[in-house]
Amino acid sequence: MSTDRRLRLGAFMRPTSIHGGGWRFPGAWPDANFNFAHYRQAALTLERGRFDALFMADHLAVLNMPIEALKRSATVTSFDPLTLLPALAAVTSKLGLIATASTTYNEPYHVARKFAALDHISGGRAGWNLVTSANPHEAFNFSLEQHVEHGRRYARAREFFDVVTGLWDSWADDAFVRDVESGVYFDPEKLHVLSHKGPHFSVRGPLNIARPIQGWPVIVQAGASDAGRQIAAETAEVVFTNANNLRDAKAYYADVKGRMVLLGRQRDHLKVLPAAFVVVGATVEEARRKKEQLDALVDPASGIASLSVRLGTDASLFDLDGPLPAIPETNDGKGSRQALVDMARERNMTVRQLAQCVGGSYGLLELIGTPQSIADEMERWLMEEGADGFNVMFPYLPGGMDDFVDLVVPELQRRGLFRTEYEGTTLRENLGLPRPPNQFFAA
Repeated sequence: MSTDRRLRLGAFMRPTSIHGGGWRFPGAWPDANFNFAHYRQAALTLERGRFDALFMADHLAVLNMPIEALKRSATVTSFDPLTLLPALAAVTSKLGLIATASTTYNEPYHVARKFAALDHISGGRAGWNLVTSANPHEAFNFSLEQHVEHGRRYARAREFFDVVTGLWDSWADDAFVRDVESGVYFDPEKLHVLSHKGPHFSVRGPLNIARPIQGWPVIVQAGASDAGRQIAAETAEVVFTNANNLRDAKAYYADVKGRMVLLGRQRDHLKVLPAAFVVVGATVEEARRKKEQLDALVDPASGIASLSVRLGTDASLFDLDGPLPAIPETNDGKGSRQALVDMARERNMTVRQLAQCVGGSYGLLELIGTPQSIADEMERWLMEEGADGFNVMFPYLPGGMDDFVDLVVPELQRRGLFRTEYEGTTLRENLGLPRPPNQFFAA
């Protein structure tokens, strides 16, 4: 097997388990989302398992569901990703560190500076998950009365990307001569002042941090709408998807990579990683019992509230034992909502069944079985071009992560599907991604 068809594995770590009952599972860390010692242990476990990266999602609001459901959620308190990841960089040496930062409720200079700093602190292991913020409640924390319109969010995101990458290229790689004898610290000819003026931003620059070790931190996205797919094809190097079946995954994979080719980009310069909720057992029956036990820990009110958030409308008003009705247009995230609607239609699910599914594994791809059966399915998705790897979601910590690292990873390695040692020291090297040239200075 050629190395370019080996799996890439990310670990979705915020919330530390996507499953609503994960914090209550026997042996789980109930405080995992806000306990640095637990995060440190998890990062070291992932590095031992040769994972490409730890991925920390983020949101900028708490009150996104009724209080009776919210009081049961483990996600109400969590670390700021760009405070946590530099600390984890100090205790790891190869694991990539990817953080979400919204283009809707941040300024480009802030994002460029923080991720450049993370890349230097980590020795070249930073990744930026570029999102437009789907949660409308975030607007209320940033002096707005309503969420920014969907199309405007994506237009702003595209310009935001241009400004951030322009700021990262403020300095040539060899700009800092630090000549002690002459007293010259940097070469002025190797400094670029951006002077950007566009529809959304006016940013003079330059950035007051040297060019990142990777040139640019790895660009990550998760858009599923048409606008999200287009910006991914134009800018992303890793894209997280929510396809829960191979047919849809292959269609998404072909679409985004096809758009890349039309733009003159190489297909292998973007890695498609569907989210995969993985429960491991010695037998398939044991894994299913674990999943049933997890699902039983999710309060029904939490499932309905989570479904309402995903759909952008109050699901408690629906007939819970009837089919999902037509959903009104929303200004929230569109692609992930449509995937959920499609799943409900195809599986003839009632609203109650859909809510239970969302409250559990969020309606994502579920891989529930033995290390062998899980490896079989991952290999199938890889070889049939539904994925370049997976963004793994663990059912609970630490046990669910330990099961994957200690049981599934060795099976993938035995098949030649996954590395036994890291290829390099930077996230780009380990993902097989090129270092981008500086757009203002020749190499």
